[in-house]
Amino acid sequence: MSSEKINRRQQILEALAHMLEASPGARITTAALAKEVGFSEAALYRHFPSKSKMFEGLIEFIEETIFSRIALILQEEPSALERCQRILHLLLAFCERNPGITRLLTGDALTGETERLHGRILQLFDRLETQIRQILREAELREHLRPTLPLGGAANLLLASAEGRIVQYVRSGFKRKPTEYWAEQWPVLTSGFFRETVAAAR
Repeated sequence: MSSEKINRRQQILEALAHMLEASPGARITTAALAKEVGFSEAALYRHFPSKSKMFEGLIEFIEETIFSRIALILQEEPSALERCQRILHLLLAFCERNPGITRLLTGDALTGETERLHGRILQLFDRLETQIRQILREAELREHLRPTLPLGGAANLLLASAEGRIVQYVRSGFKRKPTEYWAEQWPVLTSGFFRETVAAAR
């Protein structure tokens, strides 16, 4: 793919993200998007065969950004609790910097779109929860710590707390920042979260 074509694709995706941010609750049409970008609808379809594929391009950007940075966190941070904190803060900060794209994560921008797009978002959050569950599972081996809740429930609690803040952000029209109070809330949320295993007690 030529660099010019990549740049055009990037330009379209950036315009779509901007429109999602500028018009909360509004349905984006290809005609409006073409006008925003500055070329015809036919030109849009030369780069993306459908609007669904444009949304998929944004979802791929979310996945690549989030999970590449999670890989770095796992390399840098040995503590399970710190790993979880940094991953969830990463998610919240990403949403704060990309309000339009965040509407995809909450499903707000996907009303009336294909089931496949909803499935991609579900898959993304399932992948995040699986990653947190894996970190909590490894905590017993690495740090002799076990969540006081069952593993699935513990991972779900942490992710659901971050998801709730993301939903509030979109619902407030991007006024209620998802990272606000998070640093103060995290120690309260995780107080008593782990207990030492028998191996550590010995």
